[in-house]
Amino acid sequence: MKHDICIIGLGYVGLPLAIEFAKKHSTIGFDVDSDRISQLKRTIDLTGEIKSSELKKSLALFTSKKEEIRSCNTYIVTVPTPINNSKQPDLTALKKASETIGEVIKNKDIVIFESTVYPGCTIEVCIPIIEKKSSLKLNRDFFCGYSPERINPGDKEKTLTKITKIISGSNDEAKKIVHNLYASIITEADIYPVKTIQVAEAAKVIENAQRDLNIAFINELSMIFEKMNLNTYEVLEAAQTKWNFMPFKPGLVGGHCIGVDPYYLTYKSNLLGYSPEVILSGRKLNDSMGEYIAQRVLKKMISNSIIVEESKILVLGFTFKENCPDIRNTKVVDIVKEFRDYKAHVDIYDPWVNKNEVIIEHNLKINSKIPKLQYDAIILAVAHDLFLDIDISKLSYDKTVVFDVKSFLPEKDNLKIDRL
Repeated sequence: MKHDICIIGLGYVGLPLAIEFAKKHSTIGFDVDSDRISQLKRTIDLTGEIKSSELKKSLALFTSKKEEIRSCNTYIVTVPTPINNSKQPDLTALKKASETIGEVIKNKDIVIFESTVYPGCTIEVCIPIIEKKSSLKLNRDFFCGYSPERINPGDKEKTLTKITKIISGSNDEAKKIVHNLYASIITEADIYPVKTIQVAEAAKVIENAQRDLNIAFINELSMIFEKMNLNTYEVLEAAQTKWNFMPFKPGLVGGHCIGVDPYYLTYKSNLLGYSPEVILSGRKLNDSMGEYIAQRVLKKMISNSIIVEESKILVLGFTFKENCPDIRNTKVVDIVKEFRDYKAHVDIYDPWVNKNEVIIEHNLKINSKIPKLQYDAIILAVAHDLFLDIDISKLSYDKTVVFDVKSFLPEKDNLKIDRL
């Protein structure tokens, strides 16, 4: 089958996918955000995942006009699936994408979902919308597949073509189409077929739920060891000398996957009458880490006879992970909020972020440069490589609390550093 592909949603997942598919197939990238399309046409990618030079060379076309994707026969959905304020799945973008597909899909077309969802969501939510809008019937008139995205923002080694791709289909014919399609671009890894779409959906959510729980365990250990006056990293390094000890580290858990996906699984579980305990316990602990870190710093400041109200705090880093501009679900904001609740003055420095995006999302100002001040507390919240060039001693005085969330800063004789 000849593939004329439409990628719906051009964020961290969709854009790299469109660029890669365009090397082998006629590909259109569709996004309802006309500003995003305008940027891409000017070879600007604010996610930082694709360089301008790659966009210039790409054969992918970009549009926000629905009529321009009607000629495609393969639709791949990569829209965001966040959670709402009640920590339940927000399927707004996914439903709208399904409606769009329902308006353009034709006989023998195939739609493939990559967005992370709870098991059953594709068949129970998305397909009925497409069928209603199109008056077509799944497996009679069109096909469906599910292949969960595994993009790791900011990772320049485990890129799209090097990550094993799970694939599934609504029937054997659909699965074969999906397999052949992804095999054309996944050149340095395997294609892994599974029996059903629900298995593929479940595999994705448990990948991140497992990681979330492992980090929660290490975060809890760091709380315990702090009370024992033990260095968490020294304990972990010792434990890692056993061959099967998993090397997780304490820290903030944010981003588009780990801090979100477990809630998709627990939502579906609750619908079926089982209230998860372990998964939600891990989520609760990880969600509390920003406040916990701020409280540790505040207690240290008080013990150093620093008056917290009107104190000067420097937070280094605002993204959810190091060396990338992604601020989705960042937990650094919880640290900032806690200090501001105590009426401290907080400066945030992160050259990686889009300042306007932070203003829109969090109503916070990001400094272009570090103010030439002596701070009462300095928190290394994100381990950006460029932070290694900062001379902390010039920003501190004898009572300053320096707290390294990621155990990233090197030891210095003249600087006392507290670590998570």
